[in-house]
Amino acid sequence: MPRYEFRCRACGDNTFEVNRPMDQADAPALCPQGHADTVKLLSTVALTGRGAATTAGRAAGPPAGAPAGGCCGGGCGC
Repeated sequence: MPRYEFRCRACGDNTFEVNRPMDQADAPALCPQGHADTVKLLSTVALTGRGAATTAGRAAGPPAGAPAGGCCGGGCGC
C-alpha cells in the first residue's frame, strides 16, 4: 500500500506519513494531533538495483525463461 507524506501547518510544519490505497491519494488527512490544515508533500523515490539498468535503450526485464511478475509484469525487476 502506498505511503503518502503530509505536512501539518497548525503543528509548526511537522510532517507525518499515511498509508492508504491509491484511490484515496487525494483525500484530506488529519495530523496525529487532529488538525485538518495539512498538505500532501511531493515525495521523491530512488530506485536502485537490477530494475534501474537498461539495455539498448529499454528497461532490463527478467532473465529468459523467468516468470514475469511484480508491478509491471517483471520489466522493472521488482
